[in-house]
Parts: sequence; structure tokens; C-alpha cells
Amino acid sequence: MHIRTAFPYDTTCEDVTVPLADGTRLYARIWRPVTEEPVPAILEYLPYRLSDWTAPRDWQRHPWYAGHGYASVRVDVRGHGNSEGLPGDEYDAQELSDGVEVVDWLAAQPWCTGKVGMFGISWGGFNSLQIAALAPEPLKAVVTVCSADDRYDNDVHYMGGSVLAVDMHAWAATMLAFVCRPPDPAQVGDGWKDRWRERLDAVDPFIHTWLAHQTRDDYWKHGSVCEDYAAIDAAVLAVGGWHDPYRDTVLRLVEHLDPGRVRGLIGPWSHQYPDRGLPPGPAIGFLQETLRWWDQHLKGEETGVMAEPLLRSWISESHPPATTYPELPGRWVGDTAWPSPLVTPVTYGLQGPPVLVDSPMHTGLDAGRFFPFGNDSDLPPDQREEDARSACFDFPVTRAPIEVLGRAKVRLRLTVDAPRGQAIARVCDVAPDGSSTLVTRGVLNLSARNGRDRAEAWRPGATEDVEFELNGIGHTFPPGHRVRLSVSSAYWPWIWPQAGSAGFVLDPAGSSLELPVREHTEHPEIRFEEPEQSAPLNVVFPADPDQRPERLVVRDVAKGEWRLEVDPRYGGTRVYPDGLEFTEDALETYTIDERDPLSARTRSDWTIRLRRPDLAWDTEVVTRSEITCDASDFLTYNEVTCKEGGEVVFHRVWERRIPRTAG
Repeated sequence: MHIRTAFPYDTTCEDVTVPLADGTRLYARIWRPVTEEPVPAILEYLPYRLSDWTAPRDWQRHPWYAGHGYASVRVDVRGHGNSEGLPGDEYDAQELSDGVEVVDWLAAQPWCTGKVGMFGISWGGFNSLQIAALAPEPLKAVVTVCSADDRYDNDVHYMGGSVLAVDMHAWAATMLAFVCRPPDPAQVGDGWKDRWRERLDAVDPFIHTWLAHQTRDDYWKHGSVCEDYAAIDAAVLAVGGWHDPYRDTVLRLVEHLDPGRVRGLIGPWSHQYPDRGLPPGPAIGFLQETLRWWDQHLKGEETGVMAEPLLRSWISESHPPATTYPELPGRWVGDTAWPSPLVTPVTYGLQGPPVLVDSPMHTGLDAGRFFPFGNDSDLPPDQREEDARSACFDFPVTRAPIEVLGRAKVRLRLTVDAPRGQAIARVCDVAPDGSSTLVTRGVLNLSARNGRDRAEAWRPGATEDVEFELNGIGHTFPPGHRVRLSVSSAYWPWIWPQAGSAGFVLDPAGSSLELPVREHTEHPEIRFEEPEQSAPLNVVFPADPDQRPERLVVRDVAKGEWRLEVDPRYGGTRVYPDGLEFTEDALETYTIDERDPLSARTRSDWTIRLRRPDLAWDTEVVTRSEITCDASDFLTYNEVTCKEGGEVVFHRVWERRIPRTAG
């Protein structure tokens, strides 16, 4: 990583508030170049607290953009951080309307040319696309990283129509803890406590809403730009990583947006900006790449960025299974259209007699993290144990490598003796030594087989053909290896098991795997500059000698119970240059009996402490969130306790029964 200290422009940094029409003021930090000439503005708009939680990351990139002639702006969403107002649901109409106002406000500033861009990763990538679909006139360009165009089927809530136990709950619990953090008196003054209490009184756990909408209804259609791609007029650079759950959005955006206004980039990365150097790499000079985008679309300079292939993708070479890779072997390829004329669907028919697939409930414990962040235990380990709990079909790779780019598809002929069920398909790369590396996977809730917007029970005993896509991937299977399709009926804790569900009989005679096989051609070399960033914020991360394992599996042999404990390790304890001490501790627990779908239980515990010794300010947020189930309902429990100076200032418990409709 090159740390850049010399830029074309000197820069300044200022904290301001952005006024909204209803009188609410949003907290903002603006880095600007020192110049008398107006410059374009680029906006990152998040609920994640610019004054502390994202500050280390913000200082890597916002000053860099300012040094290259842009007003780079970071704004906290209403009801979060030091912004006024009350928190709402993710991407709700208020958040998006406020975002449009912020874009218009930036364009109207005397130091702005009137042209605005938006960028962000995850939440900021989502609302960049969503605000672009509202088409505020000044918004000319977007860089969206690790985001989704479909809030129902490509987010943290549902997958293939099934409840995502692993992140439906964990992320709702995380946001419950996050939204309860207090404003900082160092920025907002003595009124911080009143604002905090007002905010706490308005909190309602996200999980209540998310579980109440178990099919793709109008709630999920809101903010899903796939409902109307044509509404997006801004130029879109869509970026993803093959180890990020949102990568399919890049493929859909380059397929559906005007090819004269979009470019796609998918690397080997996890859920991170591609310049950060977190595994798996290789990292690229992402800031330089985005600067070409901004210069082209906000300054009108010809940078050559629109002469790049429509989609630039990393195709990994075969690699042994591991939970982390500093760098993956592979190469960059470019496709001038998507779907690409170089990609041909190749069908592999399954062979053999009908087979019963009735996986134990703990199948899926080796799935890895839903959101890999570059931690040591994020990626799936060797899949041999998972394969042993599944029905497997192998296809030998004989003469030439099989290069895959895009979304595989499975067609399965199933006979199910229950009204409910789920099918999970994984494609693995099996080496001659038997090791099995997960390549891609997909899920189908059988009640969603005719559409995600409905829940249709299976007629017990009936045989039907179902079809579903797997997540996109770029991968090469070498000669001597085998392509393995593994099919299971359970995948905990990614997928919440259904009440009354059963396994199924899979008939290979009517089943197949379809791979998107790309012609191996030589291309002009695709190159990127080396990663660089601006000077980091001087944040100290004290070592924790008692740090728990990132990912721990515990088996109670006598009870047949399996427990997965996950430390998400978002940031831990840190001390900021202005004296703020921020302590963060979280533990996610997933428990299940290997034969009982009603034994599934998730729990998330958070403790966040914010302390300023110089102001004698010491606050703490403690949350506990749980989901259990019976045959008819999900049972949710959420508890929040907030303290100031060791004394409780807020305590509340929510308990809900939410009917299991499609879930």
C-alpha cells in the first residue's frame, strides 16, 4: 500500500450540518481542495457514524479525492451519529428523500460546480443506487461497491425465498446496537443526552419488520432498483467481489443499464473496498480507478474509462480449500457485452438411480461467513464433511480446463412427502487428493418455486421439476479435477429450517447442472495501478490478550446438538486522536439439534462503550437479541440497556410472535 502525501491540491477539512426542509440538520464532514474555482462534489451517505466508526476508513479516501480536486463529503443518515432526527428502517423513504436534499444542497454551494457523484460500499452502495433511481438533477455519476439491486433476494434477509438465519438476525441485532449509540457531546454539545433519549424512545428492532414480510412484496420492492432499471440516469460503476454475497448485482446492472452509462468490475475480494489489501487479494488501485470515473462524468475529461470492456472480471485458478487467502491465483478478463458471446451454457446431466436427500440439520456449519470481511476464518473450509451430508454428482475434467464465468443453474426433479422443504446446491472443485473447494452455491425454498412473491405448498408425494440459479463466479477447473454438484436439504445457519419440512427424493434422470463456460481467449492485458490511499487517521487499536476465537464449532455428542460461535470482529477497541475511547464486543451464537428443525436458535450479544475522559463522559450500550421458533411462529426477544456513568438511563424488552408464512 502506497500512502500518498503529495497531491495536486492542498486540502481543508470542516464539520458542518446540512439543513433539510423539515428543519432537521444532518451532520457532515467535508474535505475540499484549496482553490478559488468551484469543484464537483462526491457524497458518501451512511448511518455508521463519521465521527468514530467509519473515521479510519473515511480518512483513507475522502482526503485523497479532495487532493485531486473534489469536495468529498461524508454525511450521517438522520437519527444516527451526530445527525438530528429519529432513526428509521434501512433505506426507508425518509432516508432516500433526505439523500436527495443533500445532493441538491451540495450542488447549490458556491464551491460546487453543480455536479455531484455518490459512492459507497454496502449500505452506502445501496442508497447511492436508490437515490440515483430518484434522479436528482445534479447527480451525474455513482460508484456502487458490494451493493444490491434486489432487497429481497440479494440482501441479508432472504435467499432463494428462504429466511437467512445467519444474517437476517445478526444484522438486525447489529443495527439495534448501532442505532442505540449516543451522539457525541464533543460535537453536539450539552444537548446530546436529550437527543439520545429521544432516539432511544423511537427504536424498534428491524427484525420485526423483516420477518413480517416473508415473500417479495411491496416492502421489498421499495428501494430495489431492479424494479425499474431505466429510472437510473446517472453513470454507474458497479463493483463487487466473488467472495461478497452481493456480486450478482454487478452482472445484472451491466446487463440491464444503458451500456453507454455503466461499467462493471468484479475481483476476488470480500466485502471490502478493493484497495484495502484485506484478503483475498490481489488489491488494486481502486481510488485511481474511481478517479477516472469521476473525471470522466463530473469534469468532462476523456479518461478512457468508457473504452474499457463493459465487464472486467477476475477468474480464479483452482486453489486448495482454506478459510483465508492473502492472494488468489488467476487473471483478469474483459467482456464487451453481457451476457457475453464468449460464455456458453453447458449442461451436465446427473447420473444414477433416485437418491434420498435428507441432510442432518447441522449441514452448513462449514459454509463460512455470509459476509466475509477479510478475517482469518471467513471463507469455507474443506467441503468434504458437507459433501458427506449431501447427494454428490461428479463430472471429471479431462482434456482442457473448464473456465466458468457467470451464474450456474440447477434443474432438479424432486419428490417431496411434505408440504415444505428447501433445496441447497453447491458446486465444488474436487482435487485429485479429494479436497473439496467451494466454488458457488444457491438455495431454493420449495414454496417459492413458482416465484418469490408467493408461498405455494408442495402437494405431499408429488414429483415436480424445479430450477434455480447459483451465485455468480469466475473460476477455472483444471484437468484431473472434478466438478462436483452437492445437493442438500438443510444449510444451517445460513438457512432457517422449516417446520414440518422433510428431505426429498432426487431423480437424476430429470436433473442437471448448467455451467456458464467461457471460451478461453487471449485478451489485451487488463492492468490496474498499485493501491494507494491518503495518510491514515492516527487511531490506536490496543491488543486484546483474551480475544476469543473468530469461529468455534461445539458438538454435544450425547444430545446431538451443534453450536457455532462467531466473533464478527468489526473493529474491537480503538482510541481516537481526539481522545475518544470506543470499545466494541459482539458474539453471535447459532444452535441446532441435528434432527430437529424446531430446535434452531440464534442469539447475538453486543456491548459498545463510548468514553471521553476529558469530558467525564462514559456511556454504554448492551443488547441481547434472540430468535427461536415453533411450528407456527418465530419468537423474537430483544433487550436494550443503556448506561451513563454506570447508571441505567434506558431499558426496554421487546417480545414478539411472528407467523411463519413462507419461512
